[in-house]
Amino acid sequence: MKINQERKRIEEALNQYRSLLDIIPDEQFALTPPNGGWSYAEVYSHILQADFSSLIASEKCAHKTGTLTSKGTNLFGKFVLMTGIFPRVNTPGGFPIAAKKIDKEEARNLLIRVRNRLDCVVDLLHHASKGYKIKHPRMGMLNAEQWLKFTRIHTEHHLRQLDRVRKNLM
Repeated sequence: MKINQERKRIEEALNQYRSLLDIIPDEQFALTPPNGGWSYAEVYSHILQADFSSLIASEKCAHKTGTLTSKGTNLFGKFVLMTGIFPRVNTPGGFPIAAKKIDKEEARNLLIRVRNRLDCVVDLLHHASKGYKIKHPRMGMLNAEQWLKFTRIHTEHHLRQLDRVRKNLM
C-alpha cells in the first residue's frame, strides 16, 4: 500500500475514534467491563500513545537517525505487515505502551496530537531511505514506511477492540 493510502486509512480510523467519543456514555468511558479487559479509556490511552510513538519512530527513520541496518522484521513482523492482521495475543511482561484510564478530553487532545504528528511525518516518507530502522518491541526492525503501516494496522485492530468493550458492557 502506498504512503498516501496508509495515511488515508489512519485518518479514517482516527475519525472513527473521534466519532465514538461522542456516543460512548460518559459514565461508561472509564468503566472496566464485567468480564475484565480494558475500558474504553484504556484502549484510547494505549492506541493514541502507541500511534504517537510509532509516528515518532517513523520520523526518526526518515531523518536517518535510526539505525542503518540490513536487519529486518522477525516472523511476527513479517506476518503482521504482509497480512495486515494484528493477532490478539498476550504480551509477556505487559504492553510496551501501558494503558491508563484517561478522560474523554484527554482522548480528544491525544487525537489532535496524533493527527498533527501524522501530518508532519507523511511528507518525509516519500523520500525516506529503507535502510534506517528502529526496533519494534515485538516485530523486529522497521523502517519509516513500515512504522506507518504498523500504525495503520494497530489503529484498526483497536477499533475492533472498542467494539468488544461495547458488547461486554451491554
